[in-house]
Amino acid sequence: MLTAFSVTISCGQADKKTQSNTNSGVADTPSDSITTEAQASATKTILFFGNSLTAGMGLDTQEAFPAVIQRRIDSLGWDYKVINAGLSGETTAAGRNRVDWVMDEDVDVFVLELGANDGLRGVPLSETRENLEAIIEKVREKNPDVEIILAGMQIPPNLGEAYTKEFRAIFPELAEKKNVELIPFLLDGVAGNPDLNQDDGIHPTAEGQEIVAENVWDVLKEVIR
Repeated sequence: MLTAFSVTISCGQADKKTQSNTNSGVADTPSDSITTEAQASATKTILFFGNSLTAGMGLDTQEAFPAVIQRRIDSLGWDYKVINAGLSGETTAAGRNRVDWVMDEDVDVFVLELGANDGLRGVPLSETRENLEAIIEKVREKNPDVEIILAGMQIPPNLGEAYTKEFRAIFPELAEKKNVELIPFLLDGVAGNPDLNQDDGIHPTAEGQEIVAENVWDVLKEVIR
């Protein structure tokens, strides 16, 4: 149930700052948010469904961008509770299998942040696209009125220019096809900057997460205002 994500801190991890990061982001650890009394009474829910970028791998849970978004919402007095359903190491295939479970409660806004691990592992692009589309369809089947936001992702050119270009195109093309909102590039202003990323060069620092939160907020605020 979603409440497990909203009331527990770092299931199985006492201190996220002690985690070791890997280039593939594979550390199957769910990220869990603290829910205040005010947030618990909120009537609307925003669910962030993603991988280690959402989970805030290597950081305290409250430094991850979903928590930054929650604080922004609270400061505005808006009636939304944020749930961080990020799972480090998640691929689109694993997310496709997990999404039914996290949708056991009503969700008003679903932010889909998956695909980076596919790209880093060289998963066939057709599979990534198919899995993302299936997740969107499953979410809508569960709640036809849900607002969906897809986080665009880019990867380094390690696997060749063609793969990199086609991977980047998946997200805007799918957003248009499925009529969902698009964050053009989740890590805009953060990717490739050593001052804003942890030692692995992939996962944002706390300062980097603040910038990621702004990228998300630019799109999210128009959906929930």
